[in-house]
Amino acid sequence: MPQDRAESVPGTDRRSGDRRRTDRRAQGRQGEDSWFGADSAFAPGWAPAAGDGDSTLAQYWTRRVIGAEDSALARIYRTYAAARAAFGVALVVAQGASNLMGARGTLLLSLVCVAYAVQAVTLWLLPRFQPLTAPLQQPGLRRRQWLATIGIDLLAFGTLHLVESGSNFNYGALLVLPVLMAGVMTPRVLALGTAAGVTLLLLLAAWRGQFAGAEQPTALLQSGLAGLGLFVIALLAGELAARLSREERAARGSLELARQQAQLNRLVIEEMVDGVLVVDGRARVRAANPAARALLVDEGLSPPAPFALQLRPAWEQLAQAVDRALEEHDWPEAGREVRLRFDDGRQRTLRMRVRFMRSRALVPPAEAAAGAAEQFCVLLLEDVRTAQARLRQEKLAAMGRVSAGIAHEIRNPLAAILQANALLLEDELPPAQQRLARMVADNAERLKRIVDDVMELVPGDTPLPRAIDATAEVSAAAAEWARTVALQLGASSRLRVALPTQALGVRFDREHLRRVLVNLLDNAHRHASAESGAILLRLAAVDDGTVQLAVASDGPPIAADVEPFLFEPFFSTRSRGTGLGLYICRELCERYGASIEYRALPASERSRNEFLVTMRRSALAAADAPLPLTP
Repeated sequence: MPQDRAESVPGTDRRSGDRRRTDRRAQGRQGEDSWFGADSAFAPGWAPAAGDGDSTLAQYWTRRVIGAEDSALARIYRTYAAARAAFGVALVVAQGASNLMGARGTLLLSLVCVAYAVQAVTLWLLPRFQPLTAPLQQPGLRRRQWLATIGIDLLAFGTLHLVESGSNFNYGALLVLPVLMAGVMTPRVLALGTAAGVTLLLLLAAWRGQFAGAEQPTALLQSGLAGLGLFVIALLAGELAARLSREERAARGSLELARQQAQLNRLVIEEMVDGVLVVDGRARVRAANPAARALLVDEGLSPPAPFALQLRPAWEQLAQAVDRALEEHDWPEAGREVRLRFDDGRQRTLRMRVRFMRSRALVPPAEAAAGAAEQFCVLLLEDVRTAQARLRQEKLAAMGRVSAGIAHEIRNPLAAILQANALLLEDELPPAQQRLARMVADNAERLKRIVDDVMELVPGDTPLPRAIDATAEVSAAAAEWARTVALQLGASSRLRVALPTQALGVRFDREHLRRVLVNLLDNAHRHASAESGAILLRLAAVDDGTVQLAVASDGPPIAADVEPFLFEPFFSTRSRGTGLGLYICRELCERYGASIEYRALPASERSRNEFLVTMRRSALAAADAPLPLTP
């Protein structure tokens, strides 16, 4: 029996963490009022859409339970303390009124009423004793609480009932209060024990009544039935308190799960690349994630929500599209393109997809009760250029896989052709046949280079990047390249090199860095003039985490219509070019967290065409660090 009571309503133990959880929720409530965070909060009054009447009532009860500063039992404890004070004052007033009307009571009765009123009011008002009117955990404090509240009630009301048992004024009804609160506040055994004590008290008063001339059998029967009712009250109060406790815990747990899910949704939406806007029927943005705020302006971020789409002229077409979508309640699944025209003449084309929703929380209560709901929509925005680049990248990846498969199949027959042609050249051939064999060899070598370039792009295990000395590697690769192309080094050379005197550690692969540098130098050598210093090679540390490698030439600037396609595969301005050189450079750089870009420098600069490779700086291992030279 005690164990069952502890599982259902363990007095003050069953809600020990309610107040702490409420305090934590109150602290975090300020930042959780919106879907996307404080910078993009909904306008005041925003709330999730409500369901039917039962769902609305459940949501109202949940909000009431969670919004309270303490648990339901704590509020019942305080109400009980206030009721005791009210009963005490009422008893004193009743005694005073009866004395004024001539029905003077005994001195003991008056003293009991005054003492009970003083004790109840003191316990209710004085801060020192207020902990006795709240849920307690320690068994010792709970015993003191029972004695200070229910015990005093039993003593006072029992005394009044025994003293006035023969009069017309019945104090026995007051004994229901301690039995009821024992069922709510105490374990089941103690609650039933309280009911049993009150029942015995009623039977005792009925037995004493026979000396005043009352009918003993009738009085005992009435007392027994009243005692049975007190047992039922104790049991029902305990079960109702247990149910209230379970529902409160369930409501708090459900809301905690909902808040965790909301935080997860907010995190996902904030990290989305696509923009998300929540717009109501008046074209007013209720919420916006950072991606959407960046898409709505030319630079930086738009104002945090809420804001109106009519706020800026650049958003006029977007506002018109929202009005059209809300009016027609229809939008293509794939979306439509919307163009933003900024003040400086630049434009941005967005693909807008729409999802429709309704909410009763945004309309007046009377209209919401009648079933009215305001319509709003969720806009999913994507920059068309980003979508096109992603689509182009997917096509390039697919094409690369196909090309790699073809190149793999070509490699073996090509090797056989090269070997057979080499054997033919070893023999004495007529001049015409030698010329044909040389043509075969040259074109086979060119085809082999193409196959090697394509195979370089095949996805595979990326070598584990380690720190290398970029100064030494660039110097060695540049010197080797100059010898290969028969370029004289010196003050009058076409190649001018500017390298730091100290070692610069970068995270890259030696062979891949050499491949990137040679490719850039070949392009510069092909387009630069024959003057001294026409090609500039520069390596420098930008900051503690970045190193830049630049290859510039004084050739004519790259055309504006060619520049967007520089790093795409199979694009070349030369008839015999493969169009894979710069594309391979970009792919190799991305493997190691580096980047490569083309920059057209101002006309005042001699070397206007510059390719810039930005690499991550890394500390050199002890074995790779240059040894200090001693005289």
